This record gives sequence, structure tokens and C-alpha cells, in this order.
Amino acid sequence: MVETGQVIGKGERGEQGEEGEQEAGEARAGSLLSLPSQLVVAVGLAVTVAAVAVHLGMAFLNVSPANTVSKQYSEAIDDYIYPEFERNWKLFAPNPLQQNIAVQVRAEIRTPEGGTATTGWRDLSAQDGAAIRHNPLPSHSQQNQLRRAWDFYLLSHDAQERPNGLRGQLSAQYLRRLAILRLGLKQDGGTVQRIQLRSLTRQLAAPSWSEEKIDTRPIRRELPWWPITDADLPEAKRR
Repeated sequence: MVETGQVIGKGERGEQGEEGEQEAGEARAGSLLSLPSQLVVAVGLAVTVAAVAVHLGMAFLNVSPANTVSKQYSEAIDDYIYPEFERNWKLFAPNPLQQNIAVQVRAEIRTPEGGTATTGWRDLSAQDGAAIRHNPLPSHSQQNQLRRAWDFYLLSHDAQERPNGLRGQLSAQYLRRLAILRLGLKQDGGTVQRIQLRSLTRQLAAPSWSEEKIDTRPIRRELPWWPITDADLPEAKRR
């Protein structure tokens, strides 16, 4: 009796195994696509990849700084981006500097004889440039201090040098103190009484392969004369 039961059990397991293998084979056969179906899937995948590539390319050209490709296809890019994919930001902002700004200072001095004289213009930007040139590790102040002080002043004053906000006085004081530190209190044998700053701005010329026309003539901006007070001097140099 026991042997018969064991034989029957083995037979049932054998039949179940054969049925399982048959079902698995049918499932594998059903998962294989026909040739037309495979072609449809391949074409659909290729179209999707191409569409994603076009979208990413258009979006990149829209937010990147102006370049030869974006200028040539600007109309097509705008038609694709606006209004559905419009953005209010730009890549690599702020844009790289496209102009050279030279900040210069001169002084009115009191001579040892009691008279007054005016010095020549000293190019503070050129001094920073000379310190940076061929220096593998230029300091942060040499690279940015003067430029940021000048930008700070311009952003807080109008064309008539009137402050346009609460930070106007602060920006003028900061720029004045920086110029005094760079210039010093003694010039040409006299003592500095007042200083004046100006800027010479030149747009960078377009590269040889570009058809863009750029006016590279210098633009001057002169600030008013500023008297020197003890508040403008470091504590150790106050008179």
C-alpha cells in the first residue's frame, strides 16, 4: 500500500511539472513580438529619443548666452519655446563681462607752500591688472574689490550722480574709502584734500568670424570731487 501511494505521488508530480513547463513555454512564446511589432516599437523609441534631444537642445539654447547657433535659429527657438516652455532665468548668469572698465582717480593736494595742485589720473584698474597678470593665485581683492565697489556705486546712483535708494550714501562712502586707501594721503609732496574718480568703459570688439558691429569708443563718466574727512580714513591714519 505504501509503495503504491509513493508511485502515484511521483506520477502526479511529474504531470504537474510537465504542465508547468508547457505553460511557461506558451508564456515565452506569447511575449515574443512579431517583426512588424518590433519595427513599430523601434520607430517609436527612436522618435521619442529624437524628440527629447530636440527639446533639451531648444531649452539649452534658449537659456544660454547668445551664440552663433542661437542667433541663427532664434526665430525657430522662440517659436518652439514660447509660450508653453517659457523661462524667466538664464544659464551661466550673470553674463560674462563684455567690456573693459578702467576706474581712475586723481587728487587735489595742498602743497607745502600752502597752495593747491591737481595730480594726474592714476589707473586703479591697471594696478589690479598688473598684480593679477602672471600671478597663478591672485587675491580676491585684486580681482573683484574695485570692480564690485564701482558696480555698487553705479547701481545706487542715477546719471546725475544722485542716489536712487538708501544704499546710495553707503556706496559712495565705500568707493571713496577704497580710492583713498589705494591712493594714499601723500601725493607729489603734498597732502590730499579731495579726490575725483572717473571710469573709461570700452566694449570688447566682436571676434573676426562675427558680423556684429560694436562701437568700441570709450565712454567716460566722471564723479564729482569728494572732500576727504577723518571718517574716510582708517583709524591709524586719522588727522
